[in-house]
Amino acid sequence: MSAGWKSIAITAVLAALASGAGTWASANWMMRQHATPSLHALVHHDLDLSADQKARLDVIEARFAAQRAPLEAEVRAANDELARAIEASNGDSPAVRAAVDHFHVAMGDLQKATIAHVFEMRSTLTPTQARIFDTRIVDALRQDPG
Repeated sequence: MSAGWKSIAITAVLAALASGAGTWASANWMMRQHATPSLHALVHHDLDLSADQKARLDVIEARFAAQRAPLEAEVRAANDELARAIEASNGDSPAVRAAVDHFHVAMGDLQKATIAHVFEMRSTLTPTQARIFDTRIVDALRQDPG
């Protein structure tokens, strides 16, 4: 390959790499801009809480964090069980179906605890704050994840 063609090939590869990196960075930035704010951010930054509300919410959040950790661990364990069952079978099997059921129960338990936590947080809010909270929760639940 002549020096001229080599230079063109290197330039083309570098341009493709730079373009890919720029696209990745841009997509990442856009995703962050359009991400749904967390429940924590909504409550603590958008609702103008009183000192008493903040203190009550801190207790509620600490209690839920302790409850959530084992529930999330169970979801991970069920997911691992499903992966092992799929790996060991040639398709749908009793072990795969049992692992799917385990996963659904674990996810359901986590979701029920999370919903209970949301309502417990809501109970600390004024009627005006609760309306804002409800609207944001409903909007977040209705967003298309894909």
